[in-house]
Amino acid sequence: MREVAFIKQNKEKWLEFEHISSNKEKKSPDDIANLHIKIMNDLVYAQTYYPKSKVTTYLNKLAKSSFDHVYHTKRQEQHIVLHFFFTKIPLLAYKHRKYIYLSFIVFFICFFIGLLSTFNDDAFARQILGHAYVDQTLENIESGDAMAIYKSGSNWGTFIGIYDNNQRVGLNMFLSGLFLGIGTGFYIAYNAIMVAVFQAFFYQHNSLFDSLKGIWIHGTYEIFGMIIEATAGYIIGASLLFPGTLKRFQSFRIGVREAFYIFISTIPFTILAAFLEGYITRYSNTMPVVLCFTIILGSLGTIGYYYLILPFKVAKQHALR
Repeated sequence: MREVAFIKQNKEKWLEFEHISSNKEKKSPDDIANLHIKIMNDLVYAQTYYPKSKVTTYLNKLAKSSFDHVYHTKRQEQHIVLHFFFTKIPLLAYKHRKYIYLSFIVFFICFFIGLLSTFNDDAFARQILGHAYVDQTLENIESGDAMAIYKSGSNWGTFIGIYDNNQRVGLNMFLSGLFLGIGTGFYIAYNAIMVAVFQAFFYQHNSLFDSLKGIWIHGTYEIFGMIIEATAGYIIGASLLFPGTLKRFQSFRIGVREAFYIFISTIPFTILAAFLEGYITRYSNTMPVVLCFTIILGSLGTIGYYYLILPFKVAKQHALR
């Protein structure tokens, strides 16, 4: 279809939404959502056939406006905090799902590199974990309590210290996105290798099962949350590298805002991870095995559902698929 014919055929619905945006016309939330779908379809068509046209730029702005309008109509029906965590974040996770997948892929590639390096180099674990930690853990394994290192300090002190450390790591991953996402990639690679070395080390000393039922009580939220924090960093980097039809600064501004929202959404999980490490992990060797793995699987189920399944359900409800 020629561009002139395309504009003539669709300009009425574009003008209709402009009237809604300027409050000159009232529509139900369902009508607004349906109109948003049509605008998105027009944008995809224009990006395909008229990528450098002014109509594509216009539709991109109109699509953003219609998206925000859908947010606004739903926000009025929900408490602001509930709206943020159960509507806004899932929609952003859906929008940026490819960066979530990228973050998982990078993590697991580096994880397997860490495993191979540990199994092929006896000194690698000491290089990554440090001599003091390795020597202390070897002593704990010989004494029959591989997880004894998690029993040091008070519950409250451990909780505060672990939360502070984990939040700093997450903040570093988020802010490192400013370096085109390269810094974020470095942080996630280092942490993935460390986790792999940790598990491989326990395997080499016949304590893998003890480490699995102990470490992952808190590690499920901690590592999954870390991967999502890295996602936020990738979003910032991508907003600079791939602005699309937007001006680079405008793309960067939107990217930072949306990445920050996703980063904020990980804080409750970081708090839960610190709480579990401070109050529960230390008792893993005396807890029933079933209880340990119930906590682990429950943690994986909740955070996995929130970032990988709920976004599709919310997007479908908002007719954004």
